[in-house]
Amino acid sequence: MNDTMRLPAAPAAGARFFTGRGRERWSGYAAAAWGFAFAVPSFYWAAGGLAGAESTIAPALVKLAREHDPGFVTVLWVTGVLKVVGALLGLALIRDRAWKRGPNRLLQLMAWGAAVLLVWHGALFVVQGVLVETHVVGLDPELRPVSRWYTYAWGPWFVAGGVAFALAARAHVRRVADRRDATVAGVVGGAGALVLSVVALVAGIG
Repeated sequence: MNDTMRLPAAPAAGARFFTGRGRERWSGYAAAAWGFAFAVPSFYWAAGGLAGAESTIAPALVKLAREHDPGFVTVLWVTGVLKVVGALLGLALIRDRAWKRGPNRLLQLMAWGAAVLLVWHGALFVVQGVLVETHVVGLDPELRPVSRWYTYAWGPWFVAGGVAFALAARAHVRRVADRRDATVAGVVGGAGALVLSVVALVAGIG
């Protein structure tokens, strides 16, 4: 008998993306892409660009950007940097080599904190917008176009980012040796972000 043993062919790169390890990676890449893409407007507005701002963000913010308010410009630069950090967090969650216990906990703390903050913030935009669209809450007709941007674009965009970070955090915690401690850190991060969000809402901040 001259039968030869044949090894199964390795799946193509595209196929690997949708199987096994690839399924765990896509959420981290999505979170990273979200962060990098979202940083662009912040840096653009911080540098003085205003194209599209009047129809997509609140008039009060447009006024501050047009006047180059130092405090507001600083906030824009800082938020841009934070969004880049968020993008790097997404990539860190899918790193091939295992992190040590301390970094694993920190990654979970940050990822779940970001996830909760983004989903909360985005959901508020959507809920407030729906209340305006259904005439439960009154709004100046001139502000309705901006309100629709927050309802149908910015709100869902924030929620999508939050979901991406949550999925990336879940994929990450499955691979770590200190799963229990990392999970606790994630719970602390998410709960802390939720408390902070509720306090800010009650205090009328943001």
